[in-house]
Amino acid sequence: MKAEERWQARFRASRMTLPTPASQAPNRSIYRSNATGTWEVYARDRVTGVTRQVTDRPWGTAYAAIDPGGQWIYWFADTDGDDFGSWWRQPFTGGPDEPVAPDLPPGQPAGIALSATGVAAISLASEGTFRIHLVHPGRPATTLYEHTEAAWVAGMTLDGSLVAINHAEYGDFRHPALRVVHQNGDTVGELHDGPGKGVVGLGFAPVLGDRRLLALHERRDRREPIVWDPVTGEQREIWLRDPGDLNAEWYPDARGLLIMRDHRARSHLHRYDLTGGGLTLIDTPRGVIEEAAPRSGGHVEYSWSSASHPPVIRSSTGQVVVNASGPPAPPSVPIQDVDVEGEGGRVHALVSKPEAGAAPFPTVFLLHGGPDTHDRDAFSPETAAWVDAGFAVVRVNYRGSTGYGSAWRNALHGDVGHIELADVAAVRQWVIDQGICDPSRTVLTGTGWGGYLTLLGLGTQPDLWAAGIAAVPIACHRDSYEDEAESLRAFHRALLGGSPDEQPERYAASSPITYIEQVKSPVLILAGENDSRCPMRQIEKYVARLAEHGREHQVYAYDAVGASLVVSERITQTALQLEFARKHTSAMKIDG
Repeated sequence: MKAEERWQARFRASRMTLPTPASQAPNRSIYRSNATGTWEVYARDRVTGVTRQVTDRPWGTAYAAIDPGGQWIYWFADTDGDDFGSWWRQPFTGGPDEPVAPDLPPGQPAGIALSATGVAAISLASEGTFRIHLVHPGRPATTLYEHTEAAWVAGMTLDGSLVAINHAEYGDFRHPALRVVHQNGDTVGELHDGPGKGVVGLGFAPVLGDRRLLALHERRDRREPIVWDPVTGEQREIWLRDPGDLNAEWYPDARGLLIMRDHRARSHLHRYDLTGGGLTLIDTPRGVIEEAAPRSGGHVEYSWSSASHPPVIRSSTGQVVVNASGPPAPPSVPIQDVDVEGEGGRVHALVSKPEAGAAPFPTVFLLHGGPDTHDRDAFSPETAAWVDAGFAVVRVNYRGSTGYGSAWRNALHGDVGHIELADVAAVRQWVIDQGICDPSRTVLTGTGWGGYLTLLGLGTQPDLWAAGIAAVPIACHRDSYEDEAESLRAFHRALLGGSPDEQPERYAASSPITYIEQVKSPVLILAGENDSRCPMRQIEKYVARLAEHGREHQVYAYDAVGASLVVSERITQTALQLEFARKHTSAMKIDG
């Protein structure tokens, strides 16, 4: 198979998420798959073996849920992939679609929680306000919570009596507080650990009458699980000696927790026994677990992959649970872990090298988005496409990334953008010194926050990069703030210490448009016309300034941010990026 056919086959290979069962009817589950070429929602009945497609939307469907009784499937329907719309539902066995709350205006989704009684709590943001609504079957929706700072629903008890809400009323969207309220809105209890120590709700115990809430706290420089009774105030912290950030999920009987530990770009699973306090390691292959969930039989199912091995859904019993339809994705190369001393501490990076050709290679620095995420040893069609094209790929978990403790994530403040790029520059010098990277043929690229860092790097590190490729980037923080979705405004305020009017110098210092006169290298910008996360107006302003200064640039505009859910669109964009990088690094096109 030729290189181009191989990388496109990875995108086209059918993939699916881990099936999510109804907690009270575990034989009924939903999952998302790209089997039709667009990511859509599917229903799966384990008893009958019947699987059917639930949604069919031009730009795909990103958010879905199933109610505890397995009667209804919910999904968020936006308009033209702009992440702005309303929640809909359909009977599990099929039938007409219906709006969940037809009396509510559309908004940006911020979560949904479902009870066994038919009551739903949905979060929507619009016009500078975050609202959480209660929806009872056959009755108008009521507003349970409303605030100008960010808030989202974190869970609901099975009987629908209590609702958990994460909120940023204390001014820090990145480190929220957690509140539990009655259906009438009265506060039952709240966890707030102070500045820089967020508490994030994960969900109530999946047992009727059990009001314990599972959450993550940051009291010891990383995210760790806590079980909290909001009525009595009793708290039980779960501590693990092993390093890494933690996540957790209830076992179906609420007697144990599945602990998911993420450390140095790889995943580990543990069972914690709430009765006796024992901790058991669950054997899994080396790599990354995207999703994991305990099942009623006591075993765990999880979606696993590595940089070299395509995704598969496994069980802790050793079996493959379900295979996606169609031929599997071709494998790719394993990664190399590197640690580089940076000005803020040791930086962990992942390096992928081509199997053909000789070093030093033309090299792509592929920067992750977020910034509250991190690159991992997971299968990536994008990374594999670059490697097949003869490029080495370097991914840097710069300061601000998750997975390395709260201090590393919280280091991203003040000199935003420049902090991350200092770490990228340190890793760049290391791969040059090791003979891996050709310094004259380095490309800076990324999506979202990675796209923002790309534009900023071209302006503040103009001598380091031969070219830049920025997908859905921030080009001007002030203009983005004026046009972007409400949750991103809250993120901006938390990251930069306030609004643009309150912190004009910080917004300017961290904006790529401020340094546009220093840009030397050609740049490719990809942006969605309806993207509420990367507003088009600020992109147009940046491009106009590039043209004024005679800088070489290329722009690819598409219909919506939802294009990331459409396989053919991702292939088109990847081909465009490969060709642009080849042109500006003189990289050889590999056909074999």
